[in-house]
Amino acid sequence: MATKRAPGVRRPQLPQLSLPEPTPHDGSNLHPDGDHDTRSFTGLDLAAADATGSTFLDCSFEQCGLDGIRLRRARLIDTRLTGVGGVGADLAEAELRDVELADARLGGAQLHGARLTRVLVRGGKLDFLNLRQARLTDVLFEGCVLIEPDFAGARLERVAFRDCRVRGADLRQATLRDVDLREAAELEISAGTDCLSGAVISTAQLMDLAPALAAALGVRVED
Repeated sequence: MATKRAPGVRRPQLPQLSLPEPTPHDGSNLHPDGDHDTRSFTGLDLAAADATGSTFLDCSFEQCGLDGIRLRRARLIDTRLTGVGGVGADLAEAELRDVELADARLGGAQLHGARLTRVLVRGGKLDFLNLRQARLTDVLFEGCVLIEPDFAGARLERVAFRDCRVRGADLRQATLRDVDLREAAELEISAGTDCLSGAVISTAQLMDLAPALAAALGVRVED
């Protein structure tokens, strides 16, 4: 049975990707400020590649290694990433618009200051995801595991967490609007419970978060 939506809580608008037939790319000429249109990157080791400031339009990445790839200020538009993995991918200040990220295994990905619009993150495991000062609009996290995601100072609007495990989230100084946490399979907030205004949680989650909420409000609970 679908979870009943609270009045006024707007669902994220998800990407509707229909990619044209791509041209295979061997990844050999990735360079800063490159322009890649309708390219497929499949089974490539792109470790430490420098594509700073590059644009990827109607592209797909499948089963690629992204250890230390540099995509700072890059633009990923109408792009699908499936089964990618690696540690330390740098997408700081990047723009992700109409993007699907499926079954990824990424550690320490840097997206601080990034802009995510109509993004679907489905499956996989993301450790220590850095979204500080990022802006997330119309984003759905579904069926994934998020270990210590950092949303400090971020702005989240129409963001939902469905059937995913969120452990040790940092929400300090985050701004939330229409953020739906009720369908998260697990919800643990390590910091920033006082910044949950604008989010919707379930009764069970409220009971779990009660000690942290009381501490944030300076309330002592004694029997």
